[in-house]
Amino acid sequence: MTLSAFDRLAQVRRHAALGPLVLGAPMPVALAGVVWRFASPAAAVSVALAGIAVLAALAWRRTRAFDTTWLVRQLDARRKDLDDSSDLLLAPPASLTPLQQLQQARVRERLRSQPAPDLRTPWPWPRIAAMWLVAGLVIAVAAWWPTRAPMTSTLAPADEEAPVIPGVPRLVGQRLHIAPPSYTGQPARDEAMLDAKAPVGSRLAWTLRFEPQPTRADLVFHDGQRIALRRDGDTWRATHTLAKSTLYRVVAASTEAQPPSKLRRLDAIPDRAPQVKVLAPDRGLSLVAVGQTRWALAFEARDDYGVAATATLKLTLAQGSGENIAFKEQAMTLHGTGPATLRRFTASLDLAALGMAVGDDLIAQLTVRDTRAPTSQSAQSPGLILRWPADLGQESTGLEGLVKKVMPAYFRSQRQIIIDAEALQKQKRSLATDTFVTRSDAIGVDQRILRLRYGQFLGEEAEGEPQPPPTSDADDDHADDDGHDHAEAPTAVQDDHDHATSATGASFGREADVLEAYGHTHDHAEAATLLDPETRATLKKALDQMWQSELHLRQGQPDRALPFAYKALEYIKQVQQATRIYLARVGPELPPIDETRRMGGDRKGIASRALGPLTPMPDDVDAAPARAWRALANDRAPADGADLDALHTWLRTNEARVPDALDLFAAIDEVRGDPACAPCRARLRALLWSASPQPPAQAPRRAAPDDAGRRYLDALQQEPAR
Repeated sequence: MTLSAFDRLAQVRRHAALGPLVLGAPMPVALAGVVWRFASPAAAVSVALAGIAVLAALAWRRTRAFDTTWLVRQLDARRKDLDDSSDLLLAPPASLTPLQQLQQARVRERLRSQPAPDLRTPWPWPRIAAMWLVAGLVIAVAAWWPTRAPMTSTLAPADEEAPVIPGVPRLVGQRLHIAPPSYTGQPARDEAMLDAKAPVGSRLAWTLRFEPQPTRADLVFHDGQRIALRRDGDTWRATHTLAKSTLYRVVAASTEAQPPSKLRRLDAIPDRAPQVKVLAPDRGLSLVAVGQTRWALAFEARDDYGVAATATLKLTLAQGSGENIAFKEQAMTLHGTGPATLRRFTASLDLAALGMAVGDDLIAQLTVRDTRAPTSQSAQSPGLILRWPADLGQESTGLEGLVKKVMPAYFRSQRQIIIDAEALQKQKRSLATDTFVTRSDAIGVDQRILRLRYGQFLGEEAEGEPQPPPTSDADDDHADDDGHDHAEAPTAVQDDHDHATSATGASFGREADVLEAYGHTHDHAEAATLLDPETRATLKKALDQMWQSELHLRQGQPDRALPFAYKALEYIKQVQQATRIYLARVGPELPPIDETRRMGGDRKGIASRALGPLTPMPDDVDAAPARAWRALANDRAPADGADLDALHTWLRTNEARVPDALDLFAAIDEVRGDPACAPCRARLRALLWSASPQPPAQAPRRAAPDDAGRRYLDALQQEPAR
């Protein structure tokens, strides 16, 4: 490569590197000027150096684009007389062929006779001038901007009414700066009073001023903790992180002989856990509708400071029945919408993708977290269940009353009758005529018993106690109501469901037997059933079909009985969809309120409810509140009998047992500071009553009866038993 080419490339790189520096330098310069004005010179220098370093890195990165390839491309584009041979200038002559060396010499000669054009990109001087002008204006505004007033001039006057004693320091200025945790989103604020309420974890900063200046000052808390104030010119400062509610006072040196200063109270506002509300569906248990493929869920989460933008939806799929139930869990991440304090989470679940099928249950539960730092709080929604029953008509939700299952054992019997009749019809050719008729008649008896069982729910009169089918070991032949003899025993097919046909079986018709045992159900047809009118009409149709099925079975014609049996089963399935009865909740019937006696002011019959004396308590650690309460009842000074130190020690040990321990601490301090203050002693005594352990409740013994009472009891004993 020739020397001139190197020079041109270096010239282009220097120009490209200086451009970003000249254009971007006004920004760090202006920022450094502002920091110099409002912070410190050292911070301004650091800002300027950091900004220049960033610009230098950007400039170096830009120069990497200007390499030899870029130079050859630019020369070939701007000088057509170089015959696209500018790349030969970059190659050493020894590596070229004689023809290439000749062309290289010709290119160099042309460049010497006519120099190459300037390849540098012009700087954007208007933008550079505008940037420097803006930087100058920013520095000028910062220079003329008024600074904050001295800290001492912004202090609020102290609210302590301490007497002015020469040489004794007293608080004359105060300010409390409260910086809540960043996750709360609350801005920092200054309080003129030293009492405050702030979220847990807030950073508190005190700025106090005394006259005259003490040699030492502290913040003394009610639990014994002390925070030393450090002097900063004419002010005293201290910081503290608020972890719990507390009481404190400002104590300066050389004030030990004076009455204690006023107690201040800091209330720590705890961060409550988030709350989750289910918006959709509107019930805890939902059933899969016909054709439903998705399940829509909607939740609402609220928090006092903010709910996290994402929540976890836990899904549990329960498959199987009985003891063979398998659970499959998975989690989904939902993104909330709306403001941070009130977010809404929605999801539309694909039932097929989740693997849900008939007979499965899908349980969904949402877990949300708040934005508390460093550890967040979580809350879970109620569990939502989506059930896919085998028969959608068997389930019901949202009932306004109690639910009781009826007739659960009868629905299989009609199916068994159909199965037996179909099996008998297939064996017709292989069975003797008498055997075929006998078995058909036995199935007809089953149909009759089943019809009578169902009829009890419609208030029908029984046709006599249902008898089981005749057996081969009977003593004599039995003729039923229709005159058919049963000479042979039922077959094995009949025996398979013999338990369902027994009139005295304990497992069949248990609900009906109970109903029959405790009430005469056929007195009134409308009152003999708990089914609704539509269900009763359907059941009546089923009984009519059973009559026809029984008729043909008893005549040995199962083929003619099957259509009626099928129709009866269809009606029974419809009844099965209403196999629950609903008993409305009946509340107590209270007598009406006599409005004429309201607001009358009549106190006749109202017993006196004056507060009785406190029950003496044992002499143990819990007796301190009772002793102080009794001592404060008289007109003497509390120091005569009320041991405030013992009471203070008891309270520090039992803060959790007192409704407002800080209020009681403050009341003790007021009485200790001014023993003769009657209102202070009355307030402390009232607080002690609520803080004292109450004796356990005891049932009073009944007083012995007098003469009239004994005569009344004797008369009751002589009454005949009813």
